[in-house]
Amino acid sequence: MAHRVIVVGAGIAGLSTAVALHRGGHLVTVFEERSDTSSGAGISIWPNALAALDRIGLGDQVREAGGRISAGAVRWRDGTWIRRPSAQRIVTALGEPLVVIERAILRDILAGALPAGTVEHGVALTAVEHTAAGVRADLADGSRREADALVGADGTYSVVARLLNGDLAQRYVGYTAWRGVADLRLDPDLAGETFGMGVEFGHVPMGVNQTYWFATERVAEGGTAAAGALEHLRATFAEWADPVPAILAATPPDRLLRNDLYDRATARRWARGPVVLVGDAAHPMRPHLGQGGCQAIEDAAVLARLLGSASDPATAFARFERYRRPRVRALVRESRTVGAVLNVRPAVLAAGLTRATAVIPEAVLTRHLAWVAARSAFRLPQNEEV
Repeated sequence: MAHRVIVVGAGIAGLSTAVALHRGGHLVTVFEERSDTSSGAGISIWPNALAALDRIGLGDQVREAGGRISAGAVRWRDGTWIRRPSAQRIVTALGEPLVVIERAILRDILAGALPAGTVEHGVALTAVEHTAAGVRADLADGSRREADALVGADGTYSVVARLLNGDLAQRYVGYTAWRGVADLRLDPDLAGETFGMGVEFGHVPMGVNQTYWFATERVAEGGTAAAGALEHLRATFAEWADPVPAILAATPPDRLLRNDLYDRATARRWARGPVVLVGDAAHPMRPHLGQGGCQAIEDAAVLARLLGSASDPATAFARFERYRRPRVRALVRESRTVGAVLNVRPAVLAAGLTRATAVIPEAVLTRHLAWVAARSAFRLPQNEEV
């Protein structure tokens, strides 16, 4: 049965959900509060998310638009190797290489799969009310829209999550994340991460002549650097082995983003009647596993599958929460643990813990990576599971 569905938020979670529902035959409208949703950074799409994108018909388009990565090197700041698994081992474990793509390009691919006019920008949600027929959405301009169901895909600061759960407190975790795109060709064998004393720097090719990178650093919340953010990073990583200094030297200031990292209180409820949360609105996580956007894409494919097989949205959404919560809970916990280890004090202890991972057998790490991010890690629910 086709349903009229409002999706709140036009980020990766919202657009993926809208595409999955549209291709399932539902009538979808997307509300986005911002007029400009552009982003200059990249995103890693791991094979679990590629499998979900295949489910909604966009996997090959994303693969063709991004760079494919099969290396996973881990080095210390002086260039010595902590871990250097073979590309074949990683691809075999994951089922295929991961894809690194500009967020803006991914957004355009997703939006391009929707009928013209589906996404309405500058539309802010203020309240949701249940009705006999479904839901009524109250908007900031005083208007109201009715639908059979509503999906909150409006991120960590989700209005919909707070309407379902009340206040959800945020706590600064003590460090910030930097993301950027450099105009530099990176040796594919160096794709991976470089670590220092309580600091990490990740770098992967994004296409032929660009490198997507990210870094985390323990700094004051909302802090600014007198000489500018990019100069601060160039000074911080100046003595590190290449390619780190070269990447920062080739990064234009307008391709740099800073995001202080927060742990948000757990959303006790993801679904109530014909209203449901997906992506960061339901389960925000720290970036260390590269799974925030990937889990949003998994959410989209699973939600569409369940809505297509249930008798009504409320039943589908309750099943969605029941099915997705265990997997996502484990990933949220693990990403938080990784961040805590990397940023433990004193920094020398964090360095010791990071370097100690070299003694973990490669087969153990590869098996765990497959559980997180392999194609086989994404599974649609079977009838007996919901």
